Amino acid sequence: MHAARDTRGFSFESTLGKIARVLTGQYGVTVAFSPDGPRVEPGRIVIPDYELSGGAERDVLIGYLDLLVARARYSSLAQLAALPSGVAARLAQVIEDRRVCAQLLDEYPGARWFIGKLRVHAAREARQRWQKLHWRDRLVWLVERALWDETPSATEASHSLMAALHAAQDLLEQARASGSTAHSIAAAQDFVARVRALSAGEFNSMMFSADPLEDIDTETAASSSEPFGDAAALPDLDNAAAPPAGQGGSAQAENAVGMGQSLADAQQPSARSAGEAGAAADSARALLSIPLATEFDEITDVTGQGDSATWRELRNQAREETAPLKEKLERALSVDERTRWRREQERGEIDRTSLAKLATSPGYRTPFRTQRPTRGRDVAVSLLIDRSGSMAGRKIELARLCASALCDALTQLSFDCEVLGYCSLESAPMKQLYERQVSAGVDLRRYNRFVERLDLKVYKRFGAADLSGIAEIDCGHENPDGEALAWAAARLADHPAGRRILIVFSDGYPSTGDGDPHVLRSDLRERIAAIGKRGIELVGIGVLTDAVEDFYPHNVVVSRLAELPATVFSVLSAMLLTR
Repeated sequence: MHAARDTRGFSFESTLGKIARVLTGQYGVTVAFSPDGPRVEPGRIVIPDYELSGGAERDVLIGYLDLLVARARYSSLAQLAALPSGVAARLAQVIEDRRVCAQLLDEYPGARWFIGKLRVHAAREARQRWQKLHWRDRLVWLVERALWDETPSATEASHSLMAALHAAQDLLEQARASGSTAHSIAAAQDFVARVRALSAGEFNSMMFSADPLEDIDTETAASSSEPFGDAAALPDLDNAAAPPAGQGGSAQAENAVGMGQSLADAQQPSARSAGEAGAAADSARALLSIPLATEFDEITDVTGQGDSATWRELRNQAREETAPLKEKLERALSVDERTRWRREQERGEIDRTSLAKLATSPGYRTPFRTQRPTRGRDVAVSLLIDRSGSMAGRKIELARLCASALCDALTQLSFDCEVLGYCSLESAPMKQLYERQVSAGVDLRRYNRFVERLDLKVYKRFGAADLSGIAEIDCGHENPDGEALAWAAARLADHPAGRRILIVFSDGYPSTGDGDPHVLRSDLRERIAAIGKRGIELVGIGVLTDAVEDFYPHNVVVSRLAELPATVFSVLSAMLLTR
């Protein structure tokens, strides 16, 4: 699998989620990628979409995570959110980021490497966009450099900027000594007031001689109107209008610049040549289907939340369908799991078949036997069900019945299993994000899901005894198979087991209402190949379709719906009996 794209997958998001839960000490914290990041929300950390920042390395993304965790743990987000958008709010965030990162590094010294990588990345981004920055944006960056004890480059160290820093050295020392969010905000406001006084000639400093057009409040004709990117995404005037609803309307969300990179900076490609950027985009696009954002995707766990009466009726019907198959499998497993022995051992229990050798061979010393451990039923099974609109009616009914039969039988046979479902639905917030990106002129060619969010369901999770949630299996809209498959495989890979089996029910080719079908198909092939390399046994079940033959090396096509439960049960039985 393409290295950069692998970083962007569910597996890496799952890894970041684990890190976030450890660092925050909160069980339910999740991590998502979005062009509207970075920001911290209740129960969720949103990281900038790395594709928009030029293909950031894993270490840089982990650095972002460390930074946002530090904000979540040690900063008062409400106080920062209450600040009006502008340069003072951005300076307050810069000062606060330095303070909270120092606290995080005291507790987790290992985070220093990742924070360092993020600092290098921020410096590179600032250098690439330096000529387009306003004077005030350059000043904010140099304040950040000073707080992190970094030496500005010759290009950055202009006379007026260095004079402003020199005239506010006492305030920089106060900023370094900040002990709370309130202190960081006060230091930022004092710093802005000092620079305004310098610009107005109210402060006695012969060193400060900036052009009147180059001050902290006005824009220069030569500079871009973007501090680090799209001005619509990051207002930078003190009297700027509030952002649209749903865009993260808070100073903390808008001015989440920390480490020298604004929110909008994550929305700009790196400074490669147009040819290189286009070639990279085309190459990546040919591999995986990348969503514009993952923050709108929803994972709902309905384990044990189904109607009990409906579940009992479904279970009874399932047992009628597969009871003989289940009994046959149980007998076969019992034979396969008979105790096996290692003979001719020097210690253990006496092997009766070797007693004669003891009498006839004086030097014989291995009349013992020991039990040979077998994997037995150390197998985890995941069932992933396509919930697209085309599955409505008899198909979804039989898929529900099939999942009930398999899960009920596996549970009785002491195998751990889970039942998952997937589809995609149009999302109004994601559509708004897409429209904002189009209006801002962002190149979206690398993406292949723009306005639809994933709707992922867990009907029965591993380890749960209540199977009633399976009765809630229903249909949605479209089916981005590749992304859903990656999600299911990541869950299965995290489950401890000697073997892992993933069975996918599908009734056609992958599809979304706003995606290129060719990209969706190549995406599914790439993810299937990657899952195979992880040692997960994967089987595609085609429900009245042979489309699975184009993607899954191991597949079964069910041409008659009535045969679905028995066919799938037979396939699974054969796999369980094969070591």
